Amino acid sequence: MFFASDNGSPVPPEVLAALARANEGYARGYGADEIMAHVTARLREIFEAPEAAVFLVPTGTTANALALATFCPPWGAVFCHTHAHVAEDECGAPEFYTAGAKLVLVPGAHGKMTPETLAPVLARTGAGGVHSVQKGILTLTNVTEAGTVYTPAEIAALSSMAREAGIPVHLDGARFANALVATASSPAGMTWKAGVDVLSFGGTKNGLMGVEAVVIFDPAKAWEFELRRKRAGHLFSKHRYLSAQMEAYLAEGLWLRLAMHANRMGGLVAEKVAALPGARLLHPAQANIVFADWPEGRHGPARAAGAVYYDMPAEPRREAARLVASWCTTEADVEALIAALTP
Repeated sequence: MFFASDNGSPVPPEVLAALARANEGYARGYGADEIMAHVTARLREIFEAPEAAVFLVPTGTTANALALATFCPPWGAVFCHTHAHVAEDECGAPEFYTAGAKLVLVPGAHGKMTPETLAPVLARTGAGGVHSVQKGILTLTNVTEAGTVYTPAEIAALSSMAREAGIPVHLDGARFANALVATASSPAGMTWKAGVDVLSFGGTKNGLMGVEAVVIFDPAKAWEFELRRKRAGHLFSKHRYLSAQMEAYLAEGLWLRLAMHANRMGGLVAEKVAALPGARLLHPAQANIVFADWPEGRHGPARAAGAVYYDMPAEPRREAARLVASWCTTEADVEALIAALTP
């Protein structure tokens, strides 16, 4: 009954096998390994972007912070949702790696900004001339921190506004695969075709031991990112162990199969939690993350039964939780959770 986060899951056997193969003999370091060449070619194929630059880093925070730093100057504004991961869960890393760019928060229901919420924030940013932070970059999160997803059309609408403002677009795709299968979209359609300049392509939350890819659709920015990655201390010496994970992830559609299963289990959690007496969903459950609340008094028995999840702020006399399914969540896990939460 582990529903705290999908990054608490074990590693799929296909990935462990790939790591064992990569561990045989010698390989060049710092990303010059042959496996990395295969990863780059495969991601270019998947994204229909033959000139895209591809880099691997160990964490999502690294991917986001270095991507933003590459595209946003220190005096720039990083436009993000009020509850975006870069705003609430990265300990100031975006501000640190950009050397001072300001996070400018954009509201929106269920974790999603809209053209209507973004427009006034864009309009007032930089209005004070040299005294004001200037427009820097727009960053979107898919899947959002509320468990909802942006469609390619929604991303395109927001990206169009960014283009009119003269700024690039970053997509935080820590759960990119989950968003992709939830919307039945194509990787290209959700990214560069919708106006995205740089993508943090997640792996860790979808089963990998620890690796994320940064995909830069404008290769002119590649060298700067390389320098920033090295200067930040995130260029792995034994890089093949990152490459091997990502190669296995992308082989034969594993990344999509893992996400499909996680989403299916997330949907089952949402369906069954919503049917509990007095319970309700707090956001549309569109991928593998469910936010719900229920009458107080259920956390204790559920935890005693072995349920693991995060508490969330709740209204008086109610309890709330975030429940996250992973690639290896089973229907039996879900049934056990529901039994533990049933009064």
